[in-house]
Amino acid sequence: MLTLQQIKENPDRVIERLAVKGFDATEIVPRILELDERRRALQLKNDTMSAELNKLSATIGAHMKKGERDAAEAAKAQVAQLKADQKGIADDLEAAAQEITRILLNVPNMPCDMVPAGRTAADNVVEKTGGPMPDLPADALPHWELARKYNLIDFDLGVKITGAGFPVYLGKGAKLQRALIQFFLDRASEAGYLEVQPPYVVNEASGYGTGQLPDKEAQMYVVTLDNLYLIPTAEVPVTNLYRDVILPADRLPVKNCAYSACFRREAGSYGKDVRGLNRLHQFDKVEIVRIERPENSYAALEEMKGHVQSLLDALGLPWHILRLCGGDMSFTSAITFDFEVWSAAQERWLEVSSVSNFETYQANRLHCRYRGEDKKTHLCHTLNGSALALPRIMAALLENNQTPQGIVVPEVLRKYTGFDIID
Repeated sequence: MLTLQQIKENPDRVIERLAVKGFDATEIVPRILELDERRRALQLKNDTMSAELNKLSATIGAHMKKGERDAAEAAKAQVAQLKADQKGIADDLEAAAQEITRILLNVPNMPCDMVPAGRTAADNVVEKTGGPMPDLPADALPHWELARKYNLIDFDLGVKITGAGFPVYLGKGAKLQRALIQFFLDRASEAGYLEVQPPYVVNEASGYGTGQLPDKEAQMYVVTLDNLYLIPTAEVPVTNLYRDVILPADRLPVKNCAYSACFRREAGSYGKDVRGLNRLHQFDKVEIVRIERPENSYAALEEMKGHVQSLLDALGLPWHILRLCGGDMSFTSAITFDFEVWSAAQERWLEVSSVSNFETYQANRLHCRYRGEDKKTHLCHTLNGSALALPRIMAALLENNQTPQGIVVPEVLRKYTGFDIID
């Protein structure tokens, strides 16, 4: 969440930048400042009363030593009254602090200055394009037809077992899926990311730590009996490894990668956008996560973008990078770049990765800090990115690589699949 310091230093800028995300903070920011002023006044009063209590308490023993019983009893009565008054002030202080936190948890992150204005995906900016565009015949099949033709994915079995959005991968389809996962993990390890294997369910504190709660409850699957959540991405458990942690400066940067299944309700999704693998409730993804010093985080962001681009180049997929406008960004992000690949048979771009810098927003919620050379603790910057999400990569690979002989497997995957064509 935003820090009080950010808001107090420049409230007008906070209001202005939040407006880029379409969030009206014109009443919220003054309310936070008012509550903070009240909290500080109460804290001062509480500290003054504590000093007075200490002073009075010391006099009780002195009076008793001198045999001044009445004076000692009077001092005791004053101490009792002060404690009662201080209890009321402490309650008010706690209530003010809790109200500030409650409001801040519902305020999104400020977009950085590089984020373009705009309300919808139509306002996103294409920053870079690459990869060979395929030239398919007019009768090219979409991936769901190819999956049926070559017995790679059974969508109906998934409906039978669970429901729509839970496909069953079969034979060479399952092997291609596994090959992609291993390829992405190997490339991440080569780039210096330490692999972790996180839990697939998290508690409420973890959801709040990375900002899925209270913003995205409707998109998450809940294990109601235990008040746990199925993870929407490995970002949540991996970033929460550093919740309530003070890292030594020489430990930074932290670079982790993780494979996981991901679970998203995708409430409200319908139509052609959800056909086949285009939008699923369960899917596989390899995630990269970084914890950085603030002065290094934007260089790290560029490095992460380069990593994702290298994966798409290795797979021979046509791609472009979008710089998301304020209105299309997530609640927690300060800046996000989406990678999309061209799906030739569908003739549309499919998002396969988001790479984001959250600056101190998640770190403040997580209490993720590092101890600097000045011996003081400072909030870290957190970043993450998909490297990569599998369903739409699989869709594009099947569609773009179809030939009369079968579907050609990219060369970089053949050592993992054990075959070079699906026929």
